[in-house]
Amino acid sequence: MPQLNSVLLVGGSGFLGLHLIQQFHVHSPHTKITVFDIRPLPSKLSKFFTFDPREIAFFQGDLTLAQDVSKAIRQSQCDAIVHSASPMHGMAQAIYEKVNVEGTFNLLKVAKEEGIGAFVYTSSAGVIFNGQDVVNADESWPYPEVHMDGYNETKATAETAVMKANDPAGSGFRTVCLRPAGIFGPGDRQLVPGLKASAELGQSKYQLGDNKNLFDWTYVGNVADAHVLAAQKLLDEEARDEVCGETFFITNDAPTYFWTLARTVWKNDGYIDKYYIKLSRPVAICLGYVSEFVSKLLGKEPGITPFRVKVVCATRYHNINKAKTLLGYEPKVDLETGIVNTLEWMNEKL
Repeated sequence: MPQLNSVLLVGGSGFLGLHLIQQFHVHSPHTKITVFDIRPLPSKLSKFFTFDPREIAFFQGDLTLAQDVSKAIRQSQCDAIVHSASPMHGMAQAIYEKVNVEGTFNLLKVAKEEGIGAFVYTSSAGVIFNGQDVVNADESWPYPEVHMDGYNETKATAETAVMKANDPAGSGFRTVCLRPAGIFGPGDRQLVPGLKASAELGQSKYQLGDNKNLFDWTYVGNVADAHVLAAQKLLDEEARDEVCGETFFITNDAPTYFWTLARTVWKNDGYIDKYYIKLSRPVAICLGYVSEFVSKLLGKEPGITPFRVKVVCATRYHNINKAKTLLGYEPKVDLETGIVNTLEWMNEKL
């Protein structure tokens, strides 16, 4: 692999961002790592991270401000930019527009002006999802006419901009978009903690749908590995023109029935139910509308929504042959090990 002298991790203080630092630290130990984020790096880390945060160059700034981005790029003297900054699911549309769209557009513009040659963007497998089943989807699948949520809608907008910015023959600016599906792992604040909380509330005995829908989950360390590979490929004179301007689905390559992962989490955490109360998809969607209506009257967050039901009950798995062939990607951590790692992290006292 070519020498990657310096990388700028935009969003490097986040969930995926910390794993990006870890995997660049492990797989590209001679690379200078600089983090650009609006929030500082944590001072204390889980045992799953072996790097010393004091040894990571850090620049605090706003992704939407050209002067902040330009200063970070110049100070880091980076060969490549990896952009994983994004709000979590469930935020307001305006926040997604601000970060995913405005922030990405600004970063692309400044990166080109500063002469950066390699740009890796963290997109989402959800950019092709509109509530219908996704069966062994590859990168030829089009965007839907209407997305179900603001997160994936703005991810698709940003992804399109990243692909259009690819200009190997002109400015030499080369881009790649990675589309991870169902990320979880140490540092996860949504999937596994949400499952753990639902079990504590006695909700593990309920099942939405028939559990015949295969679903893709991806361990966060594997996602970070794919980013390291993509950055290296974009700097490899023999491989860069084959991968630039391309999108890649990234998964654990092990689609599993949706509730199987949830029950594996609950089992590893000591929750084993003797029976399940199954709610069909139509019934669950109706309950979702009722829950939304009542919660709005009470000024509370709904426990179930039509959107969540459609996500939980849909078949969503992807073909990663392209990532295997062109990036050399292989998931190294299996799902069960990933779940155990995540639960161990949750039980750590940091």
